Amino acid sequence: MRVIVPSELDRKEAELFSQLDPNQFPKHIAIIMDGNGRWAKRRHLPRIAGHKRGVEAVRYVTETAARIGLPALTLYAFSAENFLRRPPGEIKFLMKLLQTYLKKELELMQRNNVRLEFIGRSHMLPPEVQERMAWAKEETARNTGMVLTLALNYGSRSEIVDAVRSMVHAAANNGGLHHLQIDEEAINRHLYTRHLPDLDLVIRTSGELRLSNFLLWQAAYAEIYVTKTLWPDFRGIHLLEAIADFQGRERRYGGLLETNGNNSHSK
Repeated sequence: MRVIVPSELDRKEAELFSQLDPNQFPKHIAIIMDGNGRWAKRRHLPRIAGHKRGVEAVRYVTETAARIGLPALTLYAFSAENFLRRPPGEIKFLMKLLQTYLKKELELMQRNNVRLEFIGRSHMLPPEVQERMAWAKEETARNTGMVLTLALNYGSRSEIVDAVRSMVHAAANNGGLHHLQIDEEAINRHLYTRHLPDLDLVIRTSGELRLSNFLLWQAAYAEIYVTKTLWPDFRGIHLLEAIADFQGRERRYGGLLETNGNNSHSK
């Protein structure tokens, strides 16, 4: 099968893309964007310099992901722990940076047919940030290409708590708690990510080997790819390298490889 390489990719990206199987692309990739502070420290720069450079990485990766036809990309932009534990001055800067990003990058999203979504406890963010988020989401709502989801004030444990609360509330308004049914599908329908395909691949930059309270439920059978590249240096070529690694893996979902034509499963 001949692979049609998107004309917008640069030479290195196009070369690697041509080696991939478009029929085995992940439908949903999530990235833990880590390493902004270390990137700045290594260059004897303030942390905010790392955050600014990190925004550039978001631009490059979003564009490449959209151009290769990735259905969904979720970025861990700001964790609930960040919101509680970072210095107030840094949080204020990050909120301003987010507002600037949403306004400045809207043209790129429109050009690449990207639809913007958000997950997390956004109601706890400053009102002016919530307004900019709502504006950007509305402006891209009619786009039909990749769904770019930004996780803001997000924590996976909080998400599961909110899902259970939502289920209880729905049951209470539908005849009482004796109508409450709890199973995996019910929880899936109440998660923040209910609008997204199942998660296939989690990428973590900077070499750390942990999920950091990110999409814990969704990552149950996702592949995990770790790179030592710091987020500000991450580009489209690195995304394609992660996809190439993903395509070289055997996904079993708890089962065993086929033996003599029989597919056995284990729990």
